[in-house]
Amino acid sequence: MSQNVSTRRKFLGMTGLMGAGAVLSSCATTIAAAPAKANLDAIIFNFALNLEYLEAAFYLAATGRLAELDAVGGDSSKVILPSGFTGKDGIGVPGMSAGVRAYANETATDEKNHVAVIRAVLSAAAGVNGPVVQPTLDLTNSFLAAGNLASKGAITGFNPFANELFFLHGAFVFEDVGVSAYKGAARLLVDDTAGGNLENAAGILAVEAYHAGMIRTLLYQQKDVVAAAGLTVAQIVQAISDLRDAVDGSSDDDQGITSSVATESNIVLADKNSIAYSRSPRNVANIVFLDTTGAATKGGFFPNGISAQTAGTATVDFSKIL
Repeated sequence: MSQNVSTRRKFLGMTGLMGAGAVLSSCATTIAAAPAKANLDAIIFNFALNLEYLEAAFYLAATGRLAELDAVGGDSSKVILPSGFTGKDGIGVPGMSAGVRAYANETATDEKNHVAVIRAVLSAAAGVNGPVVQPTLDLTNSFLAAGNLASKGAITGFNPFANELFFLHGAFVFEDVGVSAYKGAARLLVDDTAGGNLENAAGILAVEAYHAGMIRTLLYQQKDVVAAAGLTVAQIVQAISDLRDAVDGSSDDDQGITSSVATESNIVLADKNSIAYSRSPRNVANIVFLDTTGAATKGGFFPNGISAQTAGTATVDFSKIL
C-alpha cells in the first residue's frame, strides 16, 4: 500500500470519526444512557453446566468411559443407563465402526473438558456463584419417551446404546440444542473481556457446532437406510426435529437433514440468511424435560430437575432466566 493511499484512508477515517463525534455530542443531552444489564453470568453458566453434565455423561457412556465423569466433578453413580449397560471399563456401544468410535471418543473428551472448564470458572466465585453439583441424569426412560413421542408411538424401546445408528440418533437429540442454547444465552452475558465469559461461551458454541455438523453429516450419509418401524434415517431425524419444535415453545425453526433443494443436503441448521438460530433457556429446558406445557421444572433427561445446589449451602435462582 502506498503512503498516499494509507494517509488518505487515515484522514477519511479521522474525518468520519470527527463527524460521528459531532453528531453524538449534539445529541448527548437528549439520549439517555442505556441501563446497565443485570449480571446473570454465573446463573447462565450453571444452567449450561447442567447441560454439559448431560452431554458428557452420554458420550462418555457411549465410549465406555463414564467413570471419567467423576474426575471432572461429575457423578457417574447418578446416571441412569439401560439395564446391563454400564458405560464403563471401555465397554461402549457395540458394533461401532472405527471411524464413528473415534468421533465419539473425541466428542466425549470435548464434553468432559467443558464440564471441567465451566466448573473451574464458577469455582473462582464463592457461594451462589459456585458450580452446581451434578443432578440425576436419565439416559434410559428419557430416550424411550423421546422415541415414542417423536414417532407417535411407532418406535418403542429406543436405546441409543444398542448400536451405532441408534447412537447417532441419540446424539442428534442433543447437539443442535447445545448450539442454539449457547447462541441464545450470548446476548445475556455481561463479561465480554478477553478470555471472559462471552468469549468462552462463543468458543464452546463453536465446538458444539462442529459436533452437530458431524452428527448430521453421519446421519445424512445413511439417510435412506430403514432404521426402525419402517422409517428411514431421514424420517426419524425429521421426527426428532419436529418433536423439538413441538416442545420448545418457540417458532418452527428446527430442521432435519434433507433440503427442499434436490441437489443439496441440510447439514447446517440455520435460517434463510444462513445464521444459526437461538433458543432461550426456557426453550432449552422444555426440550430436555420433554415438556409440552412450557412450565415443567423436571422430567425427561432430568427426572428430578436441573441442579440448583452448589457444593456448599447456596442455591442458584434459575427463575431469573427461565
